[in-house]
Amino acid sequence: MLESHSRSKHKRVAFFFLFTFPLLTLFLLPFAINPIQTSNPNPNPNPRPPRLAYLITGGDARRLRRLLRALYHPLNFYLIQLGADSSENERVDLEAFLRAEELVRKHGNVRVVERGCHASDDGPTEVACMLHAVVFLLRKFKGWSWFLNLDISDYPLMPQDDILHIFSYLPRELNFIDHTSKIGSKEHERVRPMIVDPALYISNKSGVVWVKEKRNLPSSFKIFALQGWY
Repeated sequence: MLESHSRSKHKRVAFFFLFTFPLLTLFLLPFAINPIQTSNPNPNPNPRPPRLAYLITGGDARRLRRLLRALYHPLNFYLIQLGADSSENERVDLEAFLRAEELVRKHGNVRVVERGCHASDDGPTEVACMLHAVVFLLRKFKGWSWFLNLDISDYPLMPQDDILHIFSYLPRELNFIDHTSKIGSKEHERVRPMIVDPALYISNKSGVVWVKEKRNLPSSFKIFALQGWY
Protein backbone atom coordinates (compact mmCIF):
# COMPACT_ATOMS: atom_id res chain seq x y z
CA MET A 1 0.00 0.00 0.00
CA LEU A 2 2.79 2.35 0.87
CA GLU A 3 4.68 1.40 -2.29
CA SER A 4 1.63 2.04 -4.45
CA HIS A 5 1.07 5.45 -2.87
CA SER A 6 4.75 6.36 -3.43
CA ARG A 7 4.54 5.42 -7.12
CA SER A 8 1.38 7.47 -7.54
CA LYS A 9 3.06 10.48 -5.92
CA HIS A 10 6.09 10.25 -8.21
CA LYS A 11 3.79 10.04 -11.25
CA ARG A 12 1.97 13.22 -10.21
CA VAL A 13 5.26 15.08 -9.72
CA ALA A 14 6.57 13.91 -13.08
CA PHE A 15 3.31 14.91 -14.78
CA PHE A 16 3.49 18.34 -13.13
CA PHE A 17 6.99 19.07 -14.45
CA LEU A 18 6.25 17.65 -17.91
CA PHE A 19 3.18 19.85 -18.16
CA THR A 20 4.53 23.07 -16.69
CA PHE A 21 8.05 23.09 -18.14
CA PRO A 22 6.94 23.89 -21.74
CA LEU A 23 4.69 26.67 -20.45
CA LEU A 24 7.49 28.04 -18.30
CA THR A 25 9.82 27.99 -21.30
CA LEU A 26 7.34 29.93 -23.41
CA PHE A 27 6.93 32.46 -20.62
CA LEU A 28 10.67 33.01 -20.08
CA LEU A 29 11.67 32.99 -23.77
CA PRO A 30 10.88 36.71 -24.40
CA PHE A 31 13.00 37.69 -21.38
CA ALA A 32 15.88 35.56 -22.65
CA ILE A 33 15.71 37.36 -25.99
CA ASN A 34 15.23 40.82 -24.43
CA PRO A 35 16.57 40.67 -20.88
CA ILE A 36 15.19 43.15 -18.36
CA GLN A 37 17.40 46.21 -18.10
CA THR A 38 18.21 46.89 -14.46
CA SER A 39 20.45 49.87 -15.26
CA ASN A 40 20.83 52.57 -17.84
CA PRO A 41 20.89 50.75 -21.24
CA ASN A 42 23.30 53.35 -22.66
CA PRO A 43 25.48 54.44 -19.76
CA ASN A 44 27.70 57.39 -20.52
CA PRO A 45 31.04 56.94 -18.77
CA ASN A 46 31.97 60.58 -19.45
CA PRO A 47 28.85 62.74 -19.09
CA ARG A 48 29.00 66.41 -19.94
CA PRO A 49 29.67 68.48 -16.80
CA PRO A 50 27.07 71.11 -15.88
CA ARG A 51 27.67 74.83 -15.48
CA LEU A 52 26.78 76.42 -12.16
CA ALA A 53 25.70 80.02 -11.59
CA TYR A 54 26.82 81.61 -8.32
CA LEU A 55 25.60 84.73 -6.58
CA ILE A 56 28.14 85.89 -3.97
CA THR A 57 27.03 88.69 -1.67
CA GLY A 58 28.73 90.55 1.15
CA GLY A 59 30.20 93.81 2.29
CA ASP A 60 33.82 92.75 2.79
CA ALA A 61 35.75 92.87 -0.49
CA ARG A 62 38.70 90.92 0.97
CA ARG A 63 36.48 88.01 2.01
CA LEU A 64 34.69 88.15 -1.32
CA ARG A 65 38.01 87.67 -3.10
CA ARG A 66 38.85 84.76 -0.80
CA LEU A 67 35.54 83.02 -1.50
CA LEU A 68 35.76 83.62 -5.24
CA ARG A 69 39.22 82.03 -5.37
CA ALA A 70 37.84 78.93 -3.63
CA LEU A 71 34.79 78.73 -5.91
CA TYR A 72 36.24 79.72 -9.26
CA HIS A 73 36.05 77.36 -12.21
CA PRO A 74 36.17 78.31 -15.92
CA LEU A 75 32.89 76.47 -16.62
CA ASN A 76 30.88 78.35 -14.00
CA PHE A 77 29.41 81.84 -13.89
CA TYR A 78 29.72 84.29 -11.01
CA LEU A 79 27.85 87.42 -10.03
CA ILE A 80 29.31 89.41 -7.15
CA GLN A 81 27.08 91.77 -5.24
CA LEU A 82 28.68 94.07 -2.71
CA GLY A 83 26.64 95.28 0.21
CA ALA A 84 24.78 98.56 -0.12
CA ASP A 85 27.03 100.05 2.57
CA SER A 86 30.25 99.13 0.75
CA SER A 87 32.45 102.04 -0.25
CA GLU A 88 33.32 102.97 -3.82
CA ASN A 89 36.98 102.17 -3.09
CA GLU A 90 36.06 98.58 -2.21
CA ARG A 91 34.22 98.24 -5.50
CA VAL A 92 37.17 99.69 -7.46
CA ASP A 93 39.61 97.35 -5.69
CA LEU A 94 37.42 94.33 -6.42
CA GLU A 95 37.13 95.18 -10.10
CA ALA A 96 40.90 95.74 -10.29
CA PHE A 97 41.41 92.30 -8.73
CA LEU A 98 39.21 90.69 -11.37
CA ARG A 99 41.04 92.45 -14.21
CA ALA A 100 44.34 91.17 -12.84
CA GLU A 101 43.18 87.53 -12.84
CA GLU A 102 44.19 85.93 -16.15
CA LEU A 103 41.54 83.17 -16.10
CA VAL A 104 38.76 85.62 -15.32
CA ARG A 105 39.84 87.87 -18.19
CA LYS A 106 40.07 84.91 -20.56
CA HIS A 107 36.66 83.38 -19.80
CA GLY A 108 34.75 86.54 -18.88
CA ASN A 109 32.53 84.62 -16.45
CA VAL A 110 32.61 87.00 -13.46
CA ARG A 111 30.54 90.18 -13.17
CA VAL A 112 30.11 92.72 -10.38
CA VAL A 113 26.72 94.32 -9.72
CA GLU A 114 27.12 98.06 -10.25
CA ARG A 115 24.96 99.10 -7.32
CA GLY A 116 24.56 97.40 -3.98
CA CYS A 117 21.17 95.95 -3.16
CA HIS A 118 19.30 97.34 -0.15
CA ALA A 119 17.78 94.40 1.68
CA SER A 120 16.22 93.85 5.09
CA ASP A 121 16.64 90.57 6.89
CA ASP A 122 13.55 88.34 6.48
CA GLY A 123 11.95 90.93 4.21
CA PRO A 124 10.79 90.82 0.56
CA THR A 125 13.75 92.96 -0.52
CA GLU A 126 16.08 90.08 0.34
CA VAL A 127 14.19 87.82 -2.06
CA ALA A 128 13.94 90.63 -4.64
CA CYS A 129 17.73 91.08 -4.68
CA MET A 130 18.21 87.36 -5.29
CA LEU A 131 15.62 87.29 -8.09
CA HIS A 132 17.23 90.29 -9.78
CA ALA A 133 20.53 88.44 -9.68
CA VAL A 134 18.94 85.36 -11.28
CA VAL A 135 17.49 87.54 -14.07
CA PHE A 136 20.92 89.09 -14.67
CA LEU A 137 22.57 85.65 -14.85
CA LEU A 138 19.92 84.39 -17.28
CA ARG A 139 20.45 87.39 -19.55
CA LYS A 140 24.23 87.58 -19.49
CA PHE A 141 25.21 83.91 -19.27
CA LYS A 142 23.70 81.00 -21.16
CA GLY A 143 23.63 77.29 -20.46
CA TRP A 144 23.89 77.04 -16.67
CA SER A 145 21.91 74.36 -14.85
CA TRP A 146 21.83 75.27 -11.15
CA PHE A 147 21.83 78.53 -9.19
CA LEU A 148 23.68 78.83 -5.86
CA ASN A 149 23.27 81.78 -3.53
CA LEU A 150 26.21 82.24 -1.15
CA ASP A 151 27.27 84.77 1.45
CA ILE A 152 30.86 85.66 2.35
CA SER A 153 30.40 83.63 5.54
CA ASP A 154 30.03 80.47 3.39
CA TYR A 155 32.93 78.39 2.18
CA PRO A 156 33.00 75.26 -0.05
CA LEU A 157 33.92 71.93 1.53
CA MET A 158 34.77 70.34 -1.84
CA PRO A 159 36.77 71.52 -4.86
CA GLN A 160 34.74 72.68 -7.85
CA ASP A 161 36.11 69.85 -10.01
CA ASP A 162 34.67 67.28 -7.59
CA ILE A 163 31.34 69.11 -7.36
CA LEU A 164 31.00 69.34 -11.14
CA HIS A 165 31.94 65.67 -11.50
CA ILE A 166 29.19 64.60 -9.08
CA PHE A 167 26.63 66.92 -10.66
CA SER A 168 27.46 65.49 -14.09
CA TYR A 169 25.53 62.32 -13.22
CA LEU A 170 22.43 64.14 -11.93
CA PRO A 171 19.35 65.04 -14.00
CA ARG A 172 19.50 68.68 -15.02
CA GLU A 173 15.90 69.24 -13.88
CA LEU A 174 16.64 68.05 -10.33
CA ASN A 175 15.55 70.57 -7.68
CA PHE A 176 17.39 70.60 -4.37
CA ILE A 177 14.79 72.74 -2.60
CA ASP A 178 12.54 70.51 -0.50
CA HIS A 179 9.21 72.33 -0.69
CA THR A 180 5.54 71.67 -0.03
CA SER A 181 2.17 73.34 -0.57
CA LYS A 182 0.80 71.91 2.69
CA ILE A 183 1.57 74.80 4.99
CA GLY A 184 -1.16 74.13 7.54
CA SER A 185 -1.17 76.55 10.46
CA LYS A 186 1.66 78.54 8.86
CA GLU A 187 -1.00 80.07 6.62
CA HIS A 188 -2.25 82.16 9.53
CA GLU A 189 1.19 82.74 11.08
CA ARG A 190 3.35 83.51 8.04
CA VAL A 191 1.18 84.12 4.98
CA ARG A 192 -1.67 86.36 6.09
CA PRO A 193 0.29 88.82 8.29
CA MET A 194 1.38 92.06 6.62
CA ILE A 195 4.77 93.75 6.96
CA VAL A 196 6.51 96.89 5.81
CA ASP A 197 10.05 96.54 4.50
CA PRO A 198 11.92 99.85 5.02
CA ALA A 199 14.57 98.86 2.46
CA LEU A 200 11.99 99.53 -0.25
CA TYR A 201 12.09 103.23 0.59
CA ILE A 202 15.32 104.05 2.45
CA SER A 203 18.92 102.91 2.21
CA ASN A 204 19.50 102.47 5.93
CA LYS A 205 19.55 98.81 6.89
CA SER A 206 16.81 97.92 9.37
CA GLY A 207 14.38 95.16 10.20
CA VAL A 208 10.87 94.74 8.84
CA VAL A 209 7.87 96.25 10.62
CA TRP A 210 4.87 94.04 11.40
CA VAL A 211 1.38 95.58 11.24
CA LYS A 212 -1.86 94.41 12.83
CA GLU A 213 -3.89 94.01 9.64
CA LYS A 214 -4.19 90.64 7.91
CA ARG A 215 -4.48 90.00 4.20
CA ASN A 216 -6.50 87.43 2.27
CA LEU A 217 -4.74 84.51 0.66
CA PRO A 218 -3.80 85.19 -2.98
CA SER A 219 -6.00 83.55 -5.60
CA SER A 220 -3.79 84.01 -8.68
CA PHE A 221 -0.96 81.72 -7.54
CA LYS A 222 -0.28 78.89 -5.13
CA ILE A 223 1.95 79.29 -2.08
CA PHE A 224 4.76 76.84 -1.41
CA ALA A 225 7.06 76.71 1.60
CA LEU A 226 10.25 74.93 2.54
CA GLN A 227 9.83 71.68 4.42
CA GLY A 228 10.31 72.36 8.11
CA TRP A 229 9.46 76.05 7.58
CA TYR A 230 9.03 77.96 10.80
